[in-house]
Amino acid sequence: METNTNSNIPYVAKIMENIRKVIEEDRAQKQPLILKIKEGFIFEIAKKAIAAKDYSFLVSIAGESASGKTTLVNNTAKACIKKNADKFYSVVCCDDYYKDASKELQEAGSYEELFKRGFSFDTPDAIDIAKMKEHLIALKGGQEIHSPDYNFVTCESKPNGVLKKPAKLILNEGLYVLDESLRDIIDVKVYVYTPFEVIKDRWYKRAITRGKTGAAADMQFNDVNQTAFRYIRPTMQLADVVINGLTSQEYIEEVAQKFIEAVRSATRN
Repeated sequence: METNTNSNIPYVAKIMENIRKVIEEDRAQKQPLILKIKEGFIFEIAKKAIAAKDYSFLVSIAGESASGKTTLVNNTAKACIKKNADKFYSVVCCDDYYKDASKELQEAGSYEELFKRGFSFDTPDAIDIAKMKEHLIALKGGQEIHSPDYNFVTCESKPNGVLKKPAKLILNEGLYVLDESLRDIIDVKVYVYTPFEVIKDRWYKRAITRGKTGAAADMQFNDVNQTAFRYIRPTMQLADVVINGLTSQEYIEEVAQKFIEAVRSATRN
């Protein structure tokens, strides 16, 4: 239930002041976390934080493959834990919603042959975005869900995987979390920007752990780059906040803690 708008003005102003201080401190760093923030965004998020205290915020974090999305989410989660925020957050990963392609992989015999047939893991069609949206809506509505359990080596998807509980903060990360079909339920749109050469180096190192090496890795990375140009990079223009994918894990956690405290201290009686 929303409270009186006029009575909330001092709290909104305080949240905005606190958040701006954190952003100013960050800008002074050699490698700042925040690269860009949309005009008016701080005011809108402060209003939501005050007007609906029981509201679940859906923060969607997109970016290219190996840009640092998961690192950002994991260290934000650590910050939530350090603030003794029990049941404060829940994480939903787009990667968990890959459609089962184990049959296709078995029939092809190898990743290289699978890619030669034109199969792609990096287009929106490879992911069950509709199911992910259904689960996000359920979490925002106070319901528990079981996210699928996807195996990146075998390409098998098990429908009833990990239990996710509703929370004040829902962190949704992945390639297509800013997909057009999801934007009507998102509260905060985040994009992680990382230079191409850094992404390439990270991607190849991770590919080894997912059973892709040699020609198969080269073929998929070529597809990754092409699909990023078509589907992912344009979503940076839609983001409320653009994050630097080169910042350290420790610094991400530090700034996340400051943002959490910026809101909490303004609303604390």
